[in-house]
Amino acid sequence: MRASLIQIAVDPDEAVDTRRQRVAALVRERRGADLVVLPELWPVGAFAYELFADEAEPLEGPTYAAMAEAARDAGVWLHAGSIVERDPDGTLFNTSLVFSPAGELVRSYRKIHRFGFDQGEAVLMAPGEDLVTVPHPELPFGVATCYDLRFPELFRGLVDAGALAFVVPAGWPARRREHWTLLARARAVENQAYVLACGTGGTHAGVEQAGHSIVVDPWGEVLAEAGAGEEVLDVELDPAKVTATRDQFPALKDRLLGLSAPRR
Repeated sequence: MRASLIQIAVDPDEAVDTRRQRVAALVRERRGADLVVLPELWPVGAFAYELFADEAEPLEGPTYAAMAEAARDAGVWLHAGSIVERDPDGTLFNTSLVFSPAGELVRSYRKIHRFGFDQGEAVLMAPGEDLVTVPHPELPFGVATCYDLRFPELFRGLVDAGALAFVVPAGWPARRREHWTLLARARAVENQAYVLACGTGGTHAGVEQAGHSIVVDPWGEVLAEAGAGEEVLDVELDPAKVTATRDQFPALKDRLLGLSAPRR
């Protein structure tokens, strides 16, 4: 199967609606792909905290509408990255949207681990509560977002739910790019699963973005990696490789669950 990661450069001088239409056009160009992935919070910028309240939208808002139409026009499964969602009571969430080739919303995921250490996203947005997997017909995948990548227990839960791959949209800062690459490979190796991690380029509220979207196979080999600017990665994946890897090196079968803390 063919996956396309569209690494968007977020320019603060580009209007949000203009970017929506531009990104929708990029999705339409991926006709023939089996999965298309966009980054985290690309409509507004992951670090543009001062814009979150003004640019927040309901789940079925303008980004939903534009991405549903683009997925349908291209005939692709689309992980449309994430939006600042405002639910009916006014609470904000960092919410990912996944569409079928018919343009139907198949899954949404509210980011569980919010970044900021008691500021920024961590105080402006509420945490999600549910693990989410997507029943892609060729490669069932689990959904995580950016900072989630640092919490391996989330990915173990997704493996237990049947994920053969992880799709991770992000707005990762350039100053921690080494962590981005390391953690993406670690999550692939320890779970024997594909990792498709799609970041942004540009600068969000003065924070330079890492870019370097990356696709890693179940052995931890990097299949494709972007540079720092706007770029599209097209990569061929073999879903059977996940099962083959787990059969050849059955480390997941040796997990010991329910370990207690050491006695003192």
